[in-house]
Amino acid sequence: MNNFFGELAKQLAERWVGLLALPGLLFVATAWAGIQLGWSHAVDLPLLASRATGFGAALGRASGPAQALAVIGLLLASSGVGLTVQALAAPVRAGLLGLWPPGLRRARGRLADARGRRWHRLVANRWELQNRFPAASRTPAQQAEVDEAAARVNRLALAAPTRPTWMGDRIAAVEQVALDRYGLDLRFGWSRLWLVLPDPVRADLSTANGQFAATVVTTAWALPYVVLGIVWWPALLIALAVGMTGWLRARAAVADLADLSEAVLDIHGRTLAVALGVAPAESTGPLSLSEGDEITRHVRKGR
Repeated sequence: MNNFFGELAKQLAERWVGLLALPGLLFVATAWAGIQLGWSHAVDLPLLASRATGFGAALGRASGPAQALAVIGLLLASSGVGLTVQALAAPVRAGLLGLWPPGLRRARGRLADARGRRWHRLVANRWELQNRFPAASRTPAQQAEVDEAAARVNRLALAAPTRPTWMGDRIAAVEQVALDRYGLDLRFGWSRLWLVLPDPVRADLSTANGQFAATVVTTAWALPYVVLGIVWWPALLIALAVGMTGWLRARAAVADLADLSEAVLDIHGRTLAVALGVAPAESTGPLSLSEGDEITRHVRKGR
């Protein structure tokens, strides 16, 4: 038991250092430098070195308790910034997934509609090419043209866009594919499906979701640097770099999570049907549309 709590404490300490302490210390140090320099001397390295030397000398002359308080204050400040960023991760995640607040309803609707119109144009172009080049007589060059048209559709969205962001549509596409292909409403069915998944599959899904959560936190770290940019303009460049890094990683993580979720549905949808008595135990293969409809009626319970 002691070993268990010791290992737990170690893991919590590692998580605190990785997620809060180190990024927080980096921001606090950057904020101190930015406040010392300001806009007028934003890249004056000699001035920064002089201020840092003076601060170090003053701290060195201070008493032991004063130095200890300075270290404690630094740790508290870095942890406070880290906790603030953790709190900001939820709205950042909602923003990335296109789940914008009611005050942005009009902007959300316009962007989603624009994405939808573009998607439908690309789909129409793909079908026009497929009809122009019959499959039986299609040349390799013509097939490549059709494939590229299909790829353009899929790069924008795998189903008709309903959200203002690519990441939001990538998640929403899994729900739409589940409903169109299998008749399964994942808003009510996912929790039931989760309960019947094998432990290794659930572990893979948890890992993929954790990777996306980590990229959201990375993106959220851009926000305090934006605030710091009010007094020190180089912080805006740091915010841009951090935000772009987090956004690009979040796109990749969302794509992996959505692909894995869709694969789970393809492979284990029948497991849910068997568990609910919708399909016989000896049945195999992907979930049928009629079975998915029956599962949806069962899990929705008339709601």
